[in-house]
Amino acid sequence: MVIYDKQYDIIVVGAGHAGCEAALAGARMGCATLLLSINLDAIALMSCNPAIGGLAKGHLVREIDALGGEMGKNIDETGIQFRTLNTRKGPAVRASRAQADKQLYRLRMKRVLENQENLSMKQGEVTALYVEEGVVLGVDTRVGVRFMGKTVILTTGTFLRGLIHVGLTSYAGGRAGDLPADSLSASLIAQGFDVGRLKTGTPARLDGRTIDFSKLEIQHGDDPPVPFSFSTGKIVRQQLPCHIAYTNQRTHDIIRANLDRSPLYGGLIEGVGPRYCPSIEDKVVRFPDKERHQTFLEPEGLDTVEIYPSGLSTSLPIDVQYAMYRSIEGLESVEVMRPAYAIEYDYVDPIQIRSSLETKLVRNLFHAGQINGTSGYEEAAAQGILAGINAALRTKGRDPLILGRGEAYIGVLIDDLVTLGTREPYRMFTSRAEFRLLLREDNADLRLREKGYEVGLVGEEEYARFREKRNMIAEEMNRIRGKRLIPSETERSFLEEFGLADLHNGISYEQLLRRNEFTYHELMRIDGQSACLPAEVREQVEIQVKYQGYIKRQLDQIERSSKLENSRIPEDFDYVTLAGLSSEVREKLLRFRPGTLGQASRIQGVTPAAVSILAIAIRAGRAR
Repeated sequence: MVIYDKQYDIIVVGAGHAGCEAALAGARMGCATLLLSINLDAIALMSCNPAIGGLAKGHLVREIDALGGEMGKNIDETGIQFRTLNTRKGPAVRASRAQADKQLYRLRMKRVLENQENLSMKQGEVTALYVEEGVVLGVDTRVGVRFMGKTVILTTGTFLRGLIHVGLTSYAGGRAGDLPADSLSASLIAQGFDVGRLKTGTPARLDGRTIDFSKLEIQHGDDPPVPFSFSTGKIVRQQLPCHIAYTNQRTHDIIRANLDRSPLYGGLIEGVGPRYCPSIEDKVVRFPDKERHQTFLEPEGLDTVEIYPSGLSTSLPIDVQYAMYRSIEGLESVEVMRPAYAIEYDYVDPIQIRSSLETKLVRNLFHAGQINGTSGYEEAAAQGILAGINAALRTKGRDPLILGRGEAYIGVLIDDLVTLGTREPYRMFTSRAEFRLLLREDNADLRLREKGYEVGLVGEEEYARFREKRNMIAEEMNRIRGKRLIPSETERSFLEEFGLADLHNGISYEQLLRRNEFTYHELMRIDGQSACLPAEVREQVEIQVKYQGYIKRQLDQIERSSKLENSRIPEDFDYVTLAGLSSEVREKLLRFRPGTLGQASRIQGVTPAAVSILAIAIRAGRAR
């Protein structure tokens, strides 16, 4: 084994969306960082859908950006259609989504990484961890080089013993066109990790020249497009439409007739698939009465004919894929450029990591992304930036950054993983967050920008712009509380329009904005100063005014729960001899080893009475 002649602070294994954010965070915080990838030409490759964001996922991207990450900036530079989802619903569940030019996205991220100070990139397959006395000291590669590092972050995606399925044909691969990582799982198992199998899939890629788009419903993006990053002024790249198509009974009949040739239903696939992103054969079987299923035909870029049929992932044989796709109106003559496939891969049960994403079994080893059982680029990137931050903080001797459930969707994501574990690919939803009115996309910077600045990821210029925005919001809140509409000084028609004709005394602008039908658009008709404010400031003030009662209620709930969340449970706490716990509760606590009383309270089967017993024992100092 050749020992490389440079010691790194952080070694990141894998250059997908988690690995990119982890490596950039570490390097930007001043740590000598090494990023290892099996294929340096596949950095930040969009293995599945060519899009960023979506319901709850858009929240994660905004939070990554607020902390100083790169994903939001990258999609703003390379996006070809931007849409805001749930615009008719409240601000808590509105979400941003953008189609990317797949190749531009990859190339820009690679360029950012290559030009990042303190960051080295090397191609190589990591085959084993180098661990001594429970502390990771480096990694070994297939070609016999050992890289030494103070911390290691594993972001292995679907590559650990990856196995691709197309019908009853299976072959090894980390994804189509890339080799798997076949040896690293054995190294993890040797360290005592509980390794399981998961499954995901992707649709075929279709030749857009063979699709009759005239038969399909067109879907344009927002005009103007709204950026993801708080640092982006406006989107300037050319935008493209998507199209909507539907399966039909003929499609479903083809699928049902060939289920015996599906690896999913034929028993070849042992891994558990994503419940909330099922294959088309899953949909047909699970919803037999549904006459059709929708698909969005999404362009993969400005300079390619490849089309991604969202919602039509499958592992059926290639001849069945031809028939299935061609049964759809508008796709009667479609050519498949890349077949759909399912992929199985290893993951590590996330109850074996802490809230910092450091593993419990090996010190200075961090896991992020699909190795923790998650699905999605955004969930991976969110974990990546936290792992990178905390690995850097470890090398500096500082405490880790832990985000609470009331602070960020990233906090919800990580807490769910480390507290509950997962036996299926985990996907973020707004419904997973108890305090989602506080955790909106629009205020991610107000929640997290300060933290990003404190750890060194947000630069002085960006931070100065943020402080200016925050101060403007505070000043405007004070102004509208004091500024009043005076009936005698206001046009009669305006008063009548908003039911204020009988108003004798003045009413504050804040009280006006609290009315459902009244917005800043109306306020600007009588108040010229409002029109001078940036739109993002008006948006924040209006939301805070209209939802003031609900926001205060959630803040009170967070304050009440903070006692549990801040009550640390010592790592060596003795559950075995603690009287009053049932056998089931004791078994759960020993298995999950929660870090706080709050985490213990969220473990299924751990009763409020058991949490009270724990709290009393901790106060009495029962830790050995």
